[in-house]
Amino acid sequence: MKYQNPVLRGMYPDPSMCAAKGKYYMVCSTFQYFPGVPLFESEDLINWKQIGHCLTRKSQLLLEKNNTGSGIYAPTIRYNKGRFYMVVTNVENIGNFYVWTDDIYGEWSEPVIVEQNGIDPSLFFDDDGKVYFISNGNDKEGRAYIQMSQIDIETGKKITENEPLWYGTGGRYIEAPHMYKFGDYYYLLNAEGGTEYGHMVNYARSRNIRGPYEPCPANPVLTNRNLGGYQLQGAGHGDLVQAYDGSWWFCHLAFRQIDRYMPFHHLGRETCMEPVVWEDGWFYIGTKNDSAEDCACGAVVANGYNKNQGYGKALLEVEAPDNHKFQPQKLSYVKNFSSLSTKLDWCYLCNPDFENYMLGSDFFELRSQPQEQGGLTIDTPVGSPSFIGIRQCEFDEVISCTVELCGSGAVYEGRSAGLSVYMDCNHHYDLYIIERGEKLFAECRVKIGPACELKKSLPLEGCKADFKIVSNQYGYDFYADGQHLAHADSRYLSSEVACGFTGVFIGLYAQNGGHGKFTKFEVIHKEE
Repeated sequence: MKYQNPVLRGMYPDPSMCAAKGKYYMVCSTFQYFPGVPLFESEDLINWKQIGHCLTRKSQLLLEKNNTGSGIYAPTIRYNKGRFYMVVTNVENIGNFYVWTDDIYGEWSEPVIVEQNGIDPSLFFDDDGKVYFISNGNDKEGRAYIQMSQIDIETGKKITENEPLWYGTGGRYIEAPHMYKFGDYYYLLNAEGGTEYGHMVNYARSRNIRGPYEPCPANPVLTNRNLGGYQLQGAGHGDLVQAYDGSWWFCHLAFRQIDRYMPFHHLGRETCMEPVVWEDGWFYIGTKNDSAEDCACGAVVANGYNKNQGYGKALLEVEAPDNHKFQPQKLSYVKNFSSLSTKLDWCYLCNPDFENYMLGSDFFELRSQPQEQGGLTIDTPVGSPSFIGIRQCEFDEVISCTVELCGSGAVYEGRSAGLSVYMDCNHHYDLYIIERGEKLFAECRVKIGPACELKKSLPLEGCKADFKIVSNQYGYDFYADGQHLAHADSRYLSSEVACGFTGVFIGLYAQNGGHGKFTKFEVIHKEE
């Protein structure tokens, strides 16, 4: 049976997973978005369903100081003695902490802070009952390494001081550490090379948890750095689990570039799954198959790992082990207000004021923040404007929405609301209704860094407009009431242009308002 990567599509980076109670659970990074750390459940490791978030309260997720690319970094989920733990970093506020729950479908605890520096934290529960907290860090000479301390899991207090474990294989930005024990060996996993085109996965093993650690002779065991032109790139930063059928699996991040000769990616880093094989006490990521296959973009790669090359590869189409069964994979689906009534897919920028949002069975209403009260906009680098968005999950999408600027007779110069193809506060494309003088207009603007251009303005007869955005891997076309307003290239919303490491959201927003007026949105993100 074959499946398609990514298995979680859109901005779901830094995945971590665990097995518990006959199922599998996964978490991902969320950066400046609220709520934080989406939580997924699966019965077969291929099809994942979101069941909630780990961080749903401001007391757990303080984002008031956060801007693009800050906030929540690289969670790890673990299960021990009936309890789930999620450990993560809030880089602008409290640092490293964990939350826990005894009910995976319920609320998670308040943060338990661990006074250890570094990012990408992980927990390891050893056989003797000791609990270790692992993160990256730097020694006194400034060299990057993986470090560890023993902690009291009830309080988060450190029992031992930080000690170095492994300096990696020499790649830059050593990160994403995870510790496992299989048989007589402790295995220490990391990612190196930066979360870009040189990303890779390495690991080492030792009979003693404190080392010394012997690197795997086949490192890197996963990287796409030499697959020039292949759509799936940046493979790295992942987690390992054994399935209930005995097979082994590795989840990891990667991204899809828009074209063989256009190395840009704007959907964000996504989650992929790879089978794992063991030989002589070492594990290898990818299906053991030395035959080559032609990829869709023309690049020729080996399907899985090759000892002569020393690493595995992340592929768009993967053949699962024969003994691992899964349901037919579902990648594309229609999203509208009815299907999103639980709001699991919707995200806000930083900590929202929920009084500015109303959700109905087939509509959203947003209230813009008054200018005279210093109202925030989607151009504001810090804070929470009236914005609610959903990840763009595919290159080819049709997003349609009717926008009504309620109470427009009050006339408030510059008041606007609409849809935004949003990478960050400096890189977004907007389709909106705006009040100018005593008239309303449907407009499209593009903002790329310091350059902001109004592409077209269309006078409206009433106070509403039917908006549509049609996208493919190369760009977006914007329509209002059936008229084409503009085209904009997707590459200018990519991480290669915008910098950072988030992904595009399709957002509803309202701004520059007055008198507490709401804007009504009906039917968003409808794929055709």
